[in-house]
Amino acid sequence: MPKYPDITVELVGQNGNAFCILGICLRAMREAGLSQEERDKFHEEATSGDYNHLLMTCMEWFNVE
Repeated sequence: MPKYPDITVELVGQNGNAFCILGICLRAMREAGLSQEERDKFHEEATSGDYNHLLMTCMEWFNVE
């Protein structure tokens, strides 16, 4: 179960660039009304490893389609 199951990010069929994926997730967080502090926590965690770590972090935080 993701941390924020009510936030759905559509990554399939999107640009697979890491910056694009981060942007999609951060935009979804902002639109859901999450605080800047929480968005910063996600960004720090998502960028603390390689590309696979980024994808795993997205799946741990959100409902990914």
